[in-house]
Amino acid sequence: NWLAFLRRFGLHGVLADDMGLGKTLQAIAIMAAASADSASEDGGLGMPSLIACPPTLVGHWASEISAVLRPLCYEGTSAERQSLQRTWEAGGHNVIVMSYESCRADIAWLEPKRWLYAVLDEGHIIRNAKTKVSQSVKRLIARHRLVLTGTPIQNDVLELWSIFDYLMPGFLGSEKDFNARFRRAVQAAKVSKKGARELEQGLLAADSLHKAVMPFVLRRTKDQVLKELPPKVIQDVYCTMSPLQMALYEQFSRSNTATEIRETVSSVSSESAPHVFQALLYLRKLCSHPSLVADPSVPEHREALTRHCRGGSGEGSEGWEGVLQAESLTHAPKLSALRDILCQCQIGSWGGNADSEDEGGWGGHADSEDEGGEGPAGPGHRVLVFAQLRSLLDLVERDVMVPGGVSFLRLDGSVPASKRFQVAQRFNADPTIEVLLLTTGVGSLGLNLTSADTVVFLEHDWNPQKDLQAMDRAHRLGQKRTVNVYRLLMRDTLEEKIMGMQRFKLDVAGAVVNTDNVSLKSMDTAQLLDLFGPTKAPPAKAPAGDGKGKGLKAMLAGLEELWDESQYAEEFSLEGFVGKLNK
Repeated sequence: NWLAFLRRFGLHGVLADDMGLGKTLQAIAIMAAASADSASEDGGLGMPSLIACPPTLVGHWASEISAVLRPLCYEGTSAERQSLQRTWEAGGHNVIVMSYESCRADIAWLEPKRWLYAVLDEGHIIRNAKTKVSQSVKRLIARHRLVLTGTPIQNDVLELWSIFDYLMPGFLGSEKDFNARFRRAVQAAKVSKKGARELEQGLLAADSLHKAVMPFVLRRTKDQVLKELPPKVIQDVYCTMSPLQMALYEQFSRSNTATEIRETVSSVSSESAPHVFQALLYLRKLCSHPSLVADPSVPEHREALTRHCRGGSGEGSEGWEGVLQAESLTHAPKLSALRDILCQCQIGSWGGNADSEDEGGWGGHADSEDEGGEGPAGPGHRVLVFAQLRSLLDLVERDVMVPGGVSFLRLDGSVPASKRFQVAQRFNADPTIEVLLLTTGVGSLGLNLTSADTVVFLEHDWNPQKDLQAMDRAHRLGQKRTVNVYRLLMRDTLEEKIMGMQRFKLDVAGAVVNTDNVSLKSMDTAQLLDLFGPTKAPPAKAPAGDGKGKGLKAMLAGLEELWDESQYAEEFSLEGFVGKLNK
């Protein structure tokens, strides 16, 4: 009814229903109705529509919409797309489905055309107004413009301005006006050193923005409209670093790179900024598996390897690689915890060794905190395993999947975009495939993977919405079983900082676009007070080690200052990012 209301009055909007509530089908329904009316008025197939989506979903959209419209999948090389242009011009299709990148590359061909509907699936992709994709999409001319996204705000309220700049240019003013009216007050209010006046101004700005966009954003949650959906139980599994990881972590905290980071924080030197990102990536890799960072050519690394690897001294880098592979689960508690989760799901067989090393499960390196419910028990479970890095999935495949005889598929950046939907279809259709390994960047958007009921995160994104999108590949319309989500976290490391950033960003998004958008009721601004106050993180237990934890604690303290008072810039604007570190 809301989509029909927008269509009737020539308005545009954001369908921001919770992930898994059928935004695709709702958009298809309104496009089919509009197309039928257009065809009855003009004859033939009526006015055409355009759908832009991530490349993984092009085939999915075409498959879903083919029952009511005549889609053309617009993908491939430049030469192949030129051939498809001739096919389109010849007629016979009334909707074209393409990736955002194809839209950017061929905007000169698309811009002169007039579209009935221009639908952006996973429309938060245009949240950065400075990207070429965002600028190209905004050149499309359509009678009705619709954005589908369960996460209209991910990191910053400015992202909402970019989305509305596509829907209704000028509605929220220019970017400069928006910054002055809304963004600066919200950003200033989140700094704990600000006073009551700044907090009140931030509160009023968020309230004003919420009311301005409310009529054009429809937001409904699973609890509201899909009460029969089984629950989703999120369980944090805290792992303790292995002695080898602890040694490498401590060595890094004493390194020149760590010193440069501290100098960057104190001097705001943009020349040192690249080291910040390199260091964060190093620490994230180390938390996942020491093999991703250990370099035997570095004397300190070689010393740590010699001291903590039972396999003794390796001959050269290849020798140490073999030692680390043989002892992989000993030095990487996350892989050990993953193996134990699979054992609980009755997936795989590791010769009875999974529980013999430690009586308590989770590889003897972890404990868990959950939001209620029990873990998986009994056969029939199927698992999605998400990681940020393909290199980590390589280790999971080599050290967990293959030795355990697990039947699995992979879906990451190495799979051509045109083949990704087929991989998801195969996993859903074949119950003998027990595990699907995915990178969050590829597997978090749009796919329906309800054949799985267990989700494991080996690594975590600075952007909380990406992790939420990923876990909701399984927890969505059509799921019949309780979905258990396990987030493997390394205690007292950078990963706890990532969780803190995720909590803040979710609070910002929930303040501006929330379930109040299901109607035109006023927002209860009193509930926003908690958003702008300081967040007290629970104290973390001290890690096991040799008692030399001062360097590690100092390093973590520096990282807390670095990330708690800045928003992670996905566009990697180093100058802007570093400029915020001392604010």
